[in-house]
Amino acid sequence: MAHYDVFNGDADGICALHQLRLAQPCADAELITGIKREIALLKRVQAVAGDIVTVLDISLDSNRADLERLLHAGAQVLYFDHHYAGDTLFAHPNFNGRIDTSSLVCTSLLVDVWLHGAHRLWAVTAAFGDNLHASARRAAEGLGLSETELTALQTLGECLNYNGYGEQLADLWFHPAELYRAVQPYADPRAFMAEAPAYQKLHSGYLADLDAAEHQTALLENESVAAFQLPDAPWARRVSGILANRLAHAHPTRAHAVLTPVADARYTVSVRAPLSHPAGADALCRQFPNGGGRSAAAGINGLPESDVPQFLQAFAAQFRRQ
Repeated sequence: MAHYDVFNGDADGICALHQLRLAQPCADAELITGIKREIALLKRVQAVAGDIVTVLDISLDSNRADLERLLHAGAQVLYFDHHYAGDTLFAHPNFNGRIDTSSLVCTSLLVDVWLHGAHRLWAVTAAFGDNLHASARRAAEGLGLSETELTALQTLGECLNYNGYGEQLADLWFHPAELYRAVQPYADPRAFMAEAPAYQKLHSGYLADLDAAEHQTALLENESVAAFQLPDAPWARRVSGILANRLAHAHPTRAHAVLTPVADARYTVSVRAPLSHPAGADALCRQFPNGGGRSAAAGINGLPESDVPQFLQAFAAQFRRQ
């Protein structure tokens, strides 16, 4: 019997798996992950009858055909996610799904409920990394954390999330599987921050890249929306998501988009709905090929340069104040 742990390469995917394996160790599981935007991960799983596949923080809608293939082969699948799952409900005797697309949850918070709060510090970290600051603070109630500790967990979540952004693995400081293994020995995220060389390297890179992103000029800016285009550089591809999150908190009544050049005259797009009304980002991005995500935060992979004006028009229309 083989085990497969399939997870998004961002903070939420890493922290969700970490919580689960702290509670239910599985040392021989094959890790399957990639950059944050690589979500069709089940195509890389070749499970057979009796195998166990654990899936964390990737859209069921984007993996439906391969999920059906694995279940038909006789694999058992445990699935946690908070992204758009498609219009059709999924049911199979070998499928155990915990899917919640509310804008107030992330996958790590779903795992936290499953584990009855056994490793909640990591769920709080993930929620901060997924830009769910209010949800992170609610989850932290009763843990006795100081404001300094909460701020540190927020920084850790943002760093873990930041590491997942890039056009290719070479853009990242760490392969997400390597970063998960660096986290793995630590039941307490505060110890990871204090002791792990991987965190020191990641935090230093995060600060340097944010500094480089400080003075960007908007492509489009009004009281409802703002869109920014970053240069074609590895640091820009790494920082695009965290920059979008920071802009969202600096201007909570405004929607934001960050466009980053990738190969073949295309752009990766990160979209954040206004924090005051966190809805519509996924609906906007699904209007374009390779677009998706969740209601508060979504993106497009490989938007052609020729479609940028159309995107900006749709972006402004989606979030225009009534």
